[in-house]
Amino acid sequence: MSAELEVAKAPGAAGLPDAPQAATPSSPRRQGALWPTVRALLRKELLVELRTLESVPGMSLFALSTFVVFHFALDRSSAEGDLAAGILWVTLLLAAILGVNRLFVADAEQGGFDGFLLAPVDRSAMFLAKALSLLAYLLALELVAVPAFALLLLGPPLWPALPGLLATLALGDVGVAVIGTLVAALAVRTRARDLLGPLLALPLFVPIVIGGSRATSPLLVAAHPATAPAIRWLLTLGLYDLVFGLIAYAVFDFLLED
Repeated sequence: MSAELEVAKAPGAAGLPDAPQAATPSSPRRQGALWPTVRALLRKELLVELRTLESVPGMSLFALSTFVVFHFALDRSSAEGDLAAGILWVTLLLAAILGVNRLFVADAEQGGFDGFLLAPVDRSAMFLAKALSLLAYLLALELVAVPAFALLLLGPPLWPALPGLLATLALGDVGVAVIGTLVAALAVRTRARDLLGPLLALPLFVPIVIGGSRATSPLLVAAHPATAPAIRWLLTLGLYDLVFGLIAYAVFDFLLED
């Protein structure tokens, strides 16, 4: 009789289904919820920016003002080559600092971090959503800044250099988005976040300035413009993006919980 009771209590006996097992962090159920969470957070970030206009207008106005300053300060009608590439990349990266500083401010001040930590979702979803939103801000900035740069400062025509310039800008934008998201998460909970963010971000942006300007400068030469950016500098930018992307993805969970 006792043997029959033991058989009846065994999992799956008499056609009864097994008890459901809790999903572990590495289970398909947890991983499958990552991208829906990223899409929801990204939609929220973009809607907030469309309603408040806190980041993109300020970034664009800063870039336009800087180009105007360079236009009158250089005492020349146009720029090309290394000078033009340096002006473009330095201006874009300095304008990106404004977006980096505001990336996590609303979450820190309005309890967004606490609400996200209480939700049963993958913590990496916030990093991916914030990086993608910053990437969208950079794309919107360049839609305004690049034509203004060509109008105010660039000597050679922009259209022949546009395909190579877009490829270089894309790689640079990915690096800025990844590093900017990591730096913003580090600095947002400090008292001097408006100072600490640029101090941490600017040294990490220097390789992007170097690689981007070196890849772009052959495209902006009037006499003999190159048809494509230097491949080795594009590979350098891609490797830099990959390394910092892996680092940021690995440490973001600990930054969020601390």
